Amino acid sequence: MRQIVLDTETTGLEPEQGHRIIEIGCVEMVNRRLSGRHFHQYVRPDRQIDPAAFAVHGISDESLVDKPLFVDVAEAFLAFVEGAELIIHNAPFDVGFLNHELARVGGGQSPLETYCSVLDTLALARDLHPGQRNSLDALCKRYGVDNSERDLHGALLDAEILAEVYLAMTGGQATLDLSAAAPAASRAAHGGGGDGSARGPLRVIRADPQEQDAHRERLRAIDEASGGACVWRRLEAE
Repeated sequence: MRQIVLDTETTGLEPEQGHRIIEIGCVEMVNRRLSGRHFHQYVRPDRQIDPAAFAVHGISDESLVDKPLFVDVAEAFLAFVEGAELIIHNAPFDVGFLNHELARVGGGQSPLETYCSVLDTLALARDLHPGQRNSLDALCKRYGVDNSERDLHGALLDAEILAEVYLAMTGGQATLDLSAAAPAASRAAHGGGGDGSARGPLRVIRADPQEQDAHRERLRAIDEASGGACVWRRLEAE
């Protein structure tokens, strides 16, 4: 399963008023694990950035003078996202802007939804937490995701943060990578020095009260997001 977590920054709020995309940030997940691949591009909008938008993302008109136009990066962007599920917070905003840009490319360019499916994490969060604040910052606080570097919005940083939030909202990573542990386990099973005879006693580091509280809060969030299906929380109660 290939998923692309996406965010954009723009010159303003309404593409119908001529506002344009100025930054695209995407990170790839394969089978619910970050692959390390990403797509990141600043784009020259050929119009001024609204002061209110600049206050949000801090991207200046001057910094975009030498950047490519959207038409110059559209092919590479579509190649990166094609066939994936896009994960976007408040998807109608970003998809609306991207489709507006694709329409400007010309040549009968198809809308984004013909290349990939779209999942809106804002709609998902509202289903999971009705009546609560579900901004990206609020979700970071709820699920214990570190967003301390998010002084200003940035498409790539926000995509990376949203990937962590999405995984926490939907139950964490699907699988653990046990490949590194497998050789040691195999040696132990066959008498290959895995019995610990060559080393001293293992040091036990116990969680302090603050870490235990953080652990319980994470289990509570998982339990809430999964509708009471958190197995670890039930085991602790027993």
